[in-house]
Amino acid sequence: MQDSEDRIININIEDEMKTAYIDYSMSVIVSRALPDVRDGFKPVHRRVLFAMNDMGNTYSNPTRKSAKAVGEVIAKYHPHGDSSVYMTIVRLAQSWSLRYPLVQGQGNFGSIDGDSPAAMRYTECRLSEIAGEMLRDIEKDTVDFQNNFDDTIQEPTVLPTRLPNLLINGASGIAVGMATNMAPHNLSECIDGCVAYIDSKGDIDVDGLMQYIKAPDFPTSGLIYGYDGVKEAFHTGRGRVVIRSRAEIEEHNNHERIVVTEIPYVVNKAEMVSHIAQLINEKRLDGIANITDESNRLGIRIVIDVKRDANANVVLNKLYKMTALQSSFSINNIALVKGRPELLNLKDLVREFVEHRHEVVVRRTRFDLKKAQERAHILEGLLIAVDNIDEVIRLIRESQSPQEAIEALMKRFDLTNIQARAIVDMRLRALTGLERDKLRAEYEELARLINELQEILASEEKQMQVVKDELLEVKEKYGDARRTEIVYASEDFNPEDFYADDQMIITLSHMGYIKRTPLSEFRAQGRGGVGSRGADTKSEDFVEFIYNASMHATLIFFTEQGKCYWLKVYQIPEGSRTGKGRAIQNLLNLDANNRVNAIVWVKNLTTDNHFVNTHYLVFCTKQGLVKKTPLEAYSRPRANGVIAIGLREGDQVVSVRLTNGRNELVIANRNGRAIRFSEDKIRPSGRPSMGVRGITLDQDGRDEVIGMVAIKHPDEETILVISEKGYGKRSHVEDYRVTNRSGKGVKTLNITEKTGNLVDIRSVTNDQGLMIINKSGVTIRLNVEELPVIGRATQGVRLINLEKRDDEIASVCGVANEDKIDETSKPSEQEDSKVADGEQEELFPQPEKEENIDETEE
Repeated sequence: MQDSEDRIININIEDEMKTAYIDYSMSVIVSRALPDVRDGFKPVHRRVLFAMNDMGNTYSNPTRKSAKAVGEVIAKYHPHGDSSVYMTIVRLAQSWSLRYPLVQGQGNFGSIDGDSPAAMRYTECRLSEIAGEMLRDIEKDTVDFQNNFDDTIQEPTVLPTRLPNLLINGASGIAVGMATNMAPHNLSECIDGCVAYIDSKGDIDVDGLMQYIKAPDFPTSGLIYGYDGVKEAFHTGRGRVVIRSRAEIEEHNNHERIVVTEIPYVVNKAEMVSHIAQLINEKRLDGIANITDESNRLGIRIVIDVKRDANANVVLNKLYKMTALQSSFSINNIALVKGRPELLNLKDLVREFVEHRHEVVVRRTRFDLKKAQERAHILEGLLIAVDNIDEVIRLIRESQSPQEAIEALMKRFDLTNIQARAIVDMRLRALTGLERDKLRAEYEELARLINELQEILASEEKQMQVVKDELLEVKEKYGDARRTEIVYASEDFNPEDFYADDQMIITLSHMGYIKRTPLSEFRAQGRGGVGSRGADTKSEDFVEFIYNASMHATLIFFTEQGKCYWLKVYQIPEGSRTGKGRAIQNLLNLDANNRVNAIVWVKNLTTDNHFVNTHYLVFCTKQGLVKKTPLEAYSRPRANGVIAIGLREGDQVVSVRLTNGRNELVIANRNGRAIRFSEDKIRPSGRPSMGVRGITLDQDGRDEVIGMVAIKHPDEETILVISEKGYGKRSHVEDYRVTNRSGKGVKTLNITEKTGNLVDIRSVTNDQGLMIINKSGVTIRLNVEELPVIGRATQGVRLINLEKRDDEIASVCGVANEDKIDETSKPSEQEDSKVADGEQEELFPQPEKEENIDETEE
């Protein structure tokens, strides 16, 4: 570094960089990026308003070219790029950027779609009427002034605003090491809050102010979704406010459509619509047929046509989740307080503004008092002259010069130089009677004014009353209704909001591929039909389990080794009727040598749910053991699963049933026998227990339990059994006599070579349907009422024709009857009420080859 005398001075580069960067940082913080807490302006905004006001470009005058205003600002106050100054003027004029615009624009000032404004040579502007309140009384020494950049003229350091501008219009800016992002608020609410602060003499907390200033009020309206972020921002100065678009679902030409009329603050409408269209084209957003932007000068209107088979509420929730139709505004209330950046809560913002207004009122009052006293002083001299007019005239006529006349008057009437000079300059018309009366009236009025001003200066209470009265005057003139509605709800999305609670068919193949398919994709056929093509599986794979559950239900998966896992139905990938599905190992943390062997679904699996606390899971194993455990023991999902039942070596879970503790159980074995006993014969045991003997198996080495059913209403239900060759029949429950558990049971199907061994048992009613799938992947759906009710010892009738000689029945599932399911497979209100009461297993019974159990005891 060299000084003026070319001497080299050694400077540590670290110290120089530190000093230079700190200077630069403070310059950015104080002189560019952060607003002053008093008037809510950065220097560029303040200079724009002051320059336009100084050049007479105000609301009461015609608009002028924007280029003239930009030139005035640059030439006198803000020596920076003209584009930055013009864009400042543009933003001050945009009704979607500022809650209360401070500039009135004429011409193209951009749009909410992000369109650029016309060049400043084409547009015109002037200060808005409300901007005049920001500058009122600036000529009365209400604020400090400083030299401009070249020390030729003075500019204000702050504006004497009558509005809490930082609150009503907010601010945003990025400084060095800090940033600010302040939300706009409603003018009427902010003034009410300031008045409450004044009335309480500052003894009001943030919660008290929130009774008046309820939440931000954005210029683009919308809905504030959730209040926690608002409260946090008001209390701490930082918070996250979630804003939702206002959208209504309408009926149009026999289908639904979503009409958006308000969007979140600072969201580019055109980009939002384009993003939605992109998601639709990429198949990431289903259920939308078309999107049209019908917005015009009257307002925003975005029409989203929903497909006939889609649920409009679900589509809308997906739009909220995936697009800017819902966005968040992160509040960070950092502003300059006495030249230093501070994080401010709501009370801090109100206090700083009220104190600023108080100072402005005091300084203005002092200015007015001084001017009034100066004028009264002159009037006193004029009145003396009027009362002694003849002598005054004589003294003036005898004087050789004005200065001699002034001195003569000062000596004769004991006047000051100012009074004597005013008398010398007095016009002859002041000698008329009317003018003399006017002088006396003006003097008396000034005396009253001086007295009032002195009283105001002597009392802080009166000063605050003036501040309050002026605020209420501004509210009366400019106050308006809140635009942004407050929705006191959770900000978090419930995943279930994105899926209609339709009925689904969940299929699980022998090799572990799982998928869900809408029930409506399967049409009913008559008994004995050949079925329709189901899942495409590998040649060695086949669908082993098929279940019916609603979209919002929780599935509890039980493995053959006695562990259980949890999964929501909507978390299962959706696939077509012929789709293979996804490997269940990708969804559950299953061991490599373990596989799902049973499933139970529950509508609402929470520990505080009455249904969960009053129902049980009854397990049955391949070796004939049964166990009963409260459902509540399985209501705490864990990612890695838990032990559901203790098993002996070589045993595995066959069936799991959801019961109410008073049901009867029917267990069937492979050789065609079944046993019926009361559930209360099994005492409840813990989750890892093994259970007790349920049925005694044949000692042929091949016999095993194939399923278990829980009978709730013996008079209404019938027992359906199906053999591996496609034969089946229904029998009355009474045909199976009630015995003690652990017996060998009675014949339930006449096993022959034609029928094959027993593969499934279930309880059904006439208003239910059946889904039967064989190992080759063919599926048939039929109504239970088509099946005959015959004796338990018969071989039954053919239910499905097996085209391949080596084909066999793989799985059977009970579903709702097709004529009771509408197009979307949604249960009726009556069914919904039953589900809410915990009776879902009656409406959509659990299939046989399904759930898991707990420990056993011999």
